[in-house]
Amino acid sequence: MNDDNITEYYQSEIAKTSKTTKRRAFEKFVLAALGSIPWVGGFLSAAISIKAEEGSIRENVLQNQWIKEHESKIKRLGETIYIINQRFESLGEKIEERIESDSYLDLVRKAFRTWDRADTEEKRKYVANLISNAAGTRICSDDVLRLFIDWINTYHEAHFSVIRKIFHEPGCTRYDIWTSVYGEIVREDSAEADLFKLLIRDLSTGGVIRQARETTDDGRFLKKPTSRRTQSSRTMESAFEDTKPYILTELGKQFVHYTMTELVMRIETSNPG
Repeated sequence: MNDDNITEYYQSEIAKTSKTTKRRAFEKFVLAALGSIPWVGGFLSAAISIKAEEGSIRENVLQNQWIKEHESKIKRLGETIYIINQRFESLGEKIEERIESDSYLDLVRKAFRTWDRADTEEKRKYVANLISNAAGTRICSDDVLRLFIDWINTYHEAHFSVIRKIFHEPGCTRYDIWTSVYGEIVREDSAEADLFKLLIRDLSTGGVIRQARETTDDGRFLKKPTSRRTQSSRTMESAFEDTKPYILTELGKQFVHYTMTELVMRIETSNPG
């Protein structure tokens, strides 16, 4: 894309979404998304100035470089908005009230700030999934959804690999997780083992995963039965321990529901609390 048609391209992307929706609700969504990203206004102003003052502005090398750096970002932003719009269309008219609500638009602003900071396509995809699914399903409150956005911002792709493994195979052990995600077992005193213990610790203390435990009928966790001590070992527990199963917490399951699912095809009207 050259300097002459940057503005035309961006306008055409927004025009496509406007023509397909024709809804005030989606216009509010677009304004909230664009308004949450500080550099968008500067990019459009710079692109317009290039169009208006082609001769002199082209001599400003620094400005041209800045615009070129943001060309791919603005294209990616337009594509993300377009994809979310297509998902809105598939959910039907019932979501319009939700999209127009202040609480949802606040989520959109927070989510797109995280989208802008994301340095991988995986995180940007999770943001788009959350925004789409938050419009069509209400299994938890918007306060919890804001927490999920923080998780996308805070956690690394390595954390998400662990979450996906436990989601697809509830009850897997640390040994199962490591061999599935990384392969061959490494030394206990290696940097790789230290990193793996950090991932498990982060997700455990963050309330995303936990060791499986039996519960009472009303959901209270049962204490593990005490056992007679056998001869004590001279070594500490392995980072790749293979007897303690891990599962997602209920909060972790909701996180997967909103971020790792392309689209939840239903409208839930019950109050999530």
